[in-house]
Amino acid sequence: MTDKELIKQLITSSQERIGDKKIVPRSISLPIDSSKIISVAGVRRCGKSMLLQLTMEKLIEKGTERSRILFFNFDDERITWNSETLDIILVAYRELFPYNNLRDCYIFFDEIQMASGWQSFVRRVYEDICPNLFITGSNSQMLSSEIASALRGRSLQYEEYPLSFVEMCRFRNINTNVYGDTSRARLSTLMDEYLEWGGFPEVVLTDPSLRQKILSDYYYVMIYRDMVEHFSINPAFVARYYIRRVMENVTKPTSVSKIYNELKSQGISISKDRAYTLADQCEDIYLFLPLYRYTNSVQRSTKSDTKFYCIDNGLRRITLKPQSNDNGKNLENAVFLHLYRQIEMPCKLNYFKGVGECDFVVSRDADV
Repeated sequence: MTDKELIKQLITSSQERIGDKKIVPRSISLPIDSSKIISVAGVRRCGKSMLLQLTMEKLIEKGTERSRILFFNFDDERITWNSETLDIILVAYRELFPYNNLRDCYIFFDEIQMASGWQSFVRRVYEDICPNLFITGSNSQMLSSEIASALRGRSLQYEEYPLSFVEMCRFRNINTNVYGDTSRARLSTLMDEYLEWGGFPEVVLTDPSLRQKILSDYYYVMIYRDMVEHFSINPAFVARYYIRRVMENVTKPTSVSKIYNELKSQGISISKDRAYTLADQCEDIYLFLPLYRYTNSVQRSTKSDTKFYCIDNGLRRITLKPQSNDNGKNLENAVFLHLYRQIEMPCKLNYFKGVGECDFVVSRDADV
């Protein structure tokens, strides 16, 4: 089967699947006719694709024909993506639906970071072919100033995360009213589960006996495909060791230099710059989120002051295996994630350490 025939098959099957199963809404929704490129970034399996599915369902409800919706997931190992294969997507769609004008269609590109050179392709599609463009990616650089510059201010940027506790209750159809004794007990039990297993949608909805396997698969893909293979890390042990040490150190400032020295003492020869690069790469794949020390305009944070929090307690659990006396770290990690998803510019989230200490400080730019 040629790339074009495979792409045609994928386009057709994705159109047929729109609305074929009930999807629970998330706390954010995407605008439909904004005249901007809508980009959604977030860790793998957190629900970005379902957010696109919900948006496509809204289009269908408004009367948009299925044939005018082009959805394509780039996370397919059967195709090697380059400038030529990217263009085949549009050629394949035009051959399938020759009477549709692409300017009147809606294009959804899922996990587009898997294709090298995707920024130029997206910009060209938006400017010359279709103004209704939605993209997702499991790479934090999709939210960086570099990407904003590449898309020349034509994008609206969103971030998606694993489920919040309120979303988890919604997925389980559990009333969040805390005033009833029964409700309070159920919520307390569910919170214990949330702190231990996290909030990935599939994990929340699956049989408890499968959680460990599902999270292990997520971890494997993130570490080996998104990090080790993508960034050509050799040996892979370096990445695994670094991740485990940061997982252990959640809630505390992490010394990359100390981890570098530990690796060196074990005969692993990497440069200190390489060790710091590992920290950036873990952020790139959304495994860790940084929290910087609160400073004034004169004093600046250093890398050694940075705390890292894990994107999901479930991933931390399967990395470290169950450990005693870890409930406090799990709770603080969950509080961080709750605050992090609420913060919008010009507010910032930091921690304070001076004469006293404060785990989380919310400030406005003008305050520092």
